[in-house]
Amino acid sequence: MRGVFVTGTDTGVGKTLVAAWLTHHWGADYWKPVQTGATEGTDFGTVARLAPGATIHHSAVVLQAPLSPHEAARRERMRIDLSAMVPPETDRPLVVEGAGGVMVPLNETALMVDLMARLGLPAVVVARTGLGTINHTLMTLEILRRHRVPLLGVVMNGQKNSGNRQAIEHFGGVPVLAELQPLFAVTAGVVASLPPPAFPCPEMTP
Repeated sequence: MRGVFVTGTDTGVGKTLVAAWLTHHWGADYWKPVQTGATEGTDFGTVARLAPGATIHHSAVVLQAPLSPHEAARRERMRIDLSAMVPPETDRPLVVEGAGGVMVPLNETALMVDLMARLGLPAVVVARTGLGTINHTLMTLEILRRHRVPLLGVVMNGQKNSGNRQAIEHFGGVPVLAELQPLFAVTAGVVASLPPPAFPCPEMTP
């Protein structure tokens, strides 16, 4: 089986755009295990719009409030159980999108990185290109390594910044896989017109 786990250095860095880009160009399925903020729209709905024709698998947990998963779940009087997060079966590549960053709490003991380690998928880290991204990206990479999550690399989203790219590659010890420039519109046609990933979807080991 082939697939990746798309995470980010923060919320709002472009994880869903990158997930849709990979889903479209790899002909992959998409799965977001934990969705929060459903009252304001869903990431799986956005990917369905940006990568039409892709199979969108049901989230294991859908929460209404635009909050950290542990708090959104508490307000709905439920607890997120990592053992219930079982990837869907598919013959196609699978793109999995996280919620927020790697240190986002899922319940009173588990963080998003614990779910990533449990699933064992190679991580694609989405990062901004501007001021602060070196620090946030290097910290994210360090946490993933501590939890033995395999790293595929970083995708930088925003105006190109060669200095920040070089610093992330040098100090982070990972490749910058792609640099996505700001888009004039975020539509299915625009996503389809983006250059395909220059890296293959990795094989997942049992």
